[in-house]
Amino acid sequence: MSQEPSKAGHTFLASLGKTRLRPGGVEASDWLINNAHFTSSSHVLEIACNMATTSIEIAKKYGCHIIAIDMDDNALSQAQKNVDSAQLSHLIQLTKANALSLPFPDNTFDIVINEAMLTMYADKAKTKLVKEYYRVLKPGGLLLTHDIMKKNDDVNRKKLIDIVKSNVAPMFQQEWHDLFINVGFSEVKIKSGNMSLMSPIGLIRDEGLFRTAKIIKNGLINKKNRSRFLSMFRFFRENRHVLNYIACCSKK
Repeated sequence: MSQEPSKAGHTFLASLGKTRLRPGGVEASDWLINNAHFTSSSHVLEIACNMATTSIEIAKKYGCHIIAIDMDDNALSQAQKNVDSAQLSHLIQLTKANALSLPFPDNTFDIVINEAMLTMYADKAKTKLVKEYYRVLKPGGLLLTHDIMKKNDDVNRKKLIDIVKSNVAPMFQQEWHDLFINVGFSEVKIKSGNMSLMSPIGLIRDEGLFRTAKIIKNGLINKKNRSRFLSMFRFFRENRHVLNYIACCSKK
């Protein structure tokens, strides 16, 4: 198993077998889901669905209809396999679409989900994206987001960008809150905590013991993988007190 070192961090980790590719893992995703009050009649949009892990969990639990979009053809292909395997193609519709220009009318969805994406954009682009999410939400609808929060300015952003191979731009908790309020959301509930992406405890909680062992084996068995896997592990361990996950439930 050999991976190109230039692949984005989440793509690299997925190639090793990781299924939870969000900063706060299952802890943050579950908090968002529990705060959204899904029902079988909820009209849901997941943006940047990746392998459709979250959409599948929600559809299984609540039986609601979900449109899940992504721009990555490979991710959508794997997502379709996962949806078919879960026998949920009657509830989950996968499509390729650009989050900056969503192909949906105003006031369409009860809930919009966007995990681990806004962090990857500059501040102006974050605002543009959130405005688009706001547009397609119904009045009273909820936006569920899950990103990276910095606790101080000690983090080496240049090194972070190099590690994850993406133009990551974490913000302080107050900045995340203000982003949603300034776009027009009336209320923002927030949960933050330790990132689980690369921590041993987080890996086991998110993936289970067997899959965690498989991920670590895949990360270490190949020289090219090993160098990057260990670099990511060391960086996030060294910055565990500086970088947290942040989950926001914002009401239109």
